[in-house]
Amino acid sequence: MAGTRMGVVGCGGRMGRMLVAEIAATEGCSVTGGCARPGSAHVNHDIGELAGIGRTGISVGDNAEKLIRDSDVVIDFTAPAATAANAALAARLGKAMVIGTTGLSPEQSEAVRQAARNVAIVWAPNMSLGVNLLLGLVEEVARRLGPDWDVEIMEMHHRGKVDAPSGTALALGRAVAQGRGAVFKEMQQRARDGITGPRRIGGIGFASLRGGDAVGDHHVVFAGAGERLELTHRATSRAVYAKGAVQAARWVVGRPPGLYGLTEVLGL
Repeated sequence: MAGTRMGVVGCGGRMGRMLVAEIAATEGCSVTGGCARPGSAHVNHDIGELAGIGRTGISVGDNAEKLIRDSDVVIDFTAPAATAANAALAARLGKAMVIGTTGLSPEQSEAVRQAARNVAIVWAPNMSLGVNLLLGLVEEVARRLGPDWDVEIMEMHHRGKVDAPSGTALALGRAVAQGRGAVFKEMQQRARDGITGPRRIGGIGFASLRGGDAVGDHHVVFAGAGERLELTHRATSRAVYAKGAVQAARWVVGRPPGLYGLTEVLGL
């Protein structure tokens, strides 16, 4: 097997299976293997059969360290604690990494940043081209309109998503703050309930909806006096995330240590 050797952590999940299939279908890439948590029913199953692409002869393991060591780059769409630990392993083993996990705590996020001092890591809350274009548009609109326009960010995801607001929604909020030259933590308003009083000038509001099998909808509303501007992105298939992640994995191998986003990968 030739090409960039890619390993998938959490290969038994929906996103993990799509990543395996996308790697196998991408010229110049090969699936090194995948791993699941110890005790998972996916361990020892053929990774190709698990991904629906036919038998490959590669069994799913449960040792992330071995997978990272055997790969040129590892892709991680798992859980915050696991991602932070895997980033530390990648740094110790000198292997590049692509992270699509969201919901990391400040401490877990710092662990990823520390790992990026030793290896190249692409970390993006959303791997789609459309969303990353949207981030740039939102920053530019926020810069031009200023804080007199109220901003509300609404997102909807499937019933199984465990973090809210989504990582993409928070990234959109940071883009608004960046465009305005404001500090995001001081302007975000994540919840409203009861008698909240009038809206704070310059605040960045969030609303999270959960239900069904929604892949990911994001709406940014700029509300002014007498007019409203709305920017929307809807993902209808997780395949867009898999394609972006594999593109990032091909790009990051051989890069200098550092923390990169998809904007660098796409040259936006």
